[in-house]
Amino acid sequence: MSDGTGSRGHHRPSLPGAGHFEAIETTEHDPAVLAEAAERAAFALVRGARDQADDELVGRVVHLADTEGLETLADLWSGAAPTSLAGVLWRLYLLRTWVYADPATAAREFDRGRALAPVAEAISGVEEPPGPDEVRVLVDSVLSGVVVGDFADTLFRASAFARVAAAGRAQEESVSGSSYSSDLSAARLLTLAEQLQQAARLELAGDLG
Repeated sequence: MSDGTGSRGHHRPSLPGAGHFEAIETTEHDPAVLAEAAERAAFALVRGARDQADDELVGRVVHLADTEGLETLADLWSGAAPTSLAGVLWRLYLLRTWVYADPATAAREFDRGRALAPVAEAISGVEEPPGPDEVRVLVDSVLSGVVVGDFADTLFRASAFARVAAAGRAQEESVSGSSYSSDLSAARLLTLAEQLQQAARLELAGDLG
């Protein structure tokens, strides 16, 4: 265990935490300053920890919305372009928060949408049969890909999951004539899927900033 004197051969990568977000909140609300801070935090999460990631670090990233609060992440990242790292992270955490808020509905919508989007279903990687536990595991697995694995693949999987769920939600609404109370409509969920897919393509091309 390190004694803090710098004797280790490498340093543990920093991760935006409470102090980081509090520092941002106490700055003057200059849009340019906030946007720069948002991008720095996103870069630290996505690009800064890949070569030294461990289970603890992955867990901190997966549960960032739980520890910092979705409203804090919204203040930081929701205004960022969907083709930026900050905008991508906001969409990933929004997707996870929705699934955790109502996993039974997420699983039902995904199950209903599978026949309508079979290719996307295969890409998403949800375990069979897709129940509440399976969709929670899927979104946690996707978010772990922020710091381990291939980031483009992470975005493609998230996009595929959202696309299948959107198809299922639209089908459910057409059958029932009404929708359940949710932050995301079928159309918005589909838009989220398309934005994540575009970001994945940019990542493959090396153009996701």
